[in-house]
Amino acid sequence: MGQIRSPHPDRVSRIRSLLSDQELDAVLIQNPANIFYLVGFSGSDGALLISGAKTVLLVDGRYITQAGAETPSSEIVEYRDKTKGITRFIAENGFRRIGFESSVMSFQQHHDLASQTSGTDWIPIARGIEELRSIKDAEELSCIRKAIALSTRAFQIVMAEARPGMCEREIAIELDYRMRREGAENVSFSTIVASGENSALPHAKPGSRRLAPGDLVVIDFGSVYRGYCSDETCTVAVGPLSPVNKEIYQIVKDAHDIALEAIKDGAFCRDIDKLVRDFIDNKGYGPYFSHATGHGVGLEVHEFPRLNRLSEAVLKSGMVITVEPGVYIPGQGGVRIEDMVLVREHGCEKLTELPKELKFI
Repeated sequence: MGQIRSPHPDRVSRIRSLLSDQELDAVLIQNPANIFYLVGFSGSDGALLISGAKTVLLVDGRYITQAGAETPSSEIVEYRDKTKGITRFIAENGFRRIGFESSVMSFQQHHDLASQTSGTDWIPIARGIEELRSIKDAEELSCIRKAIALSTRAFQIVMAEARPGMCEREIAIELDYRMRREGAENVSFSTIVASGENSALPHAKPGSRRLAPGDLVVIDFGSVYRGYCSDETCTVAVGPLSPVNKEIYQIVKDAHDIALEAIKDGAFCRDIDKLVRDFIDNKGYGPYFSHATGHGVGLEVHEFPRLNRLSEAVLKSGMVITVEPGVYIPGQGGVRIEDMVLVREHGCEKLTELPKELKFI
């Protein structure tokens, strides 16, 4: 029988290149999204060790059968205590320089591992794997497009039935149900439905407030398909809006469109953020734009790169990012408009399908 191959051997090979570049004996990976990306294991806990010669997945007894089925090309090692399982394997193989995900490992775990592996150096690797994940291949893009299609259909069904007098929580629950009914594995994050003065809270929780004439309603939602996320925000109106609410909607829509025009391979993330921020500031609403312009989306709903004023990242063809400017006026209301786009060499492709012209309930 021929050797069973990983479904994505090129991804593991890139990690081995990282070993060579940083003179590491092995890399310890614990972020579940990174483990899934590299070897296909979808369990919620485990540790992946990749050396020059071995790919080893360490799991507890709950996941032995699942790991064997999902990662046939990896060696599976069972542990009862995670830290002891990792340190025992390191000692057995004589590893002396181990890379680890510095954004994932806790101080306590680092202390425990280091104290039990005397003579071993633990080398932080900041974003190596996340940067690899930021460029999506054809299979990943297909999953993202499907996640978007599921959430789009769910939103259309729910909005066709939305009426003044419905409460935020009712709409959120119905949207979650419809995304699952359409075929989503899960929702990408807790769905946001925020109306009236609540729409000025960027991460509001749906509550008992009922939709009333004059409200802006921010609806932020997404679904998961085969592990990949969608993320989209529509702001709708209930009946006639005040002049200020009409104005801020158009300002956010224009800022959103300006960003779309500027996105392309080679553009700096901070420059896209600055374009959007400067536009909103020049319209007099700069203090009311309180978050980044966007972020990467894939196996996690928020991943590399970030489109903010401090980012050093450069956009590359194949990245999937959000564009989501917003204006939030306390006590009055807010607007956020968000689309997902695929970065191309000379521009971008809008992946999300819902129109962003103002819609009335």
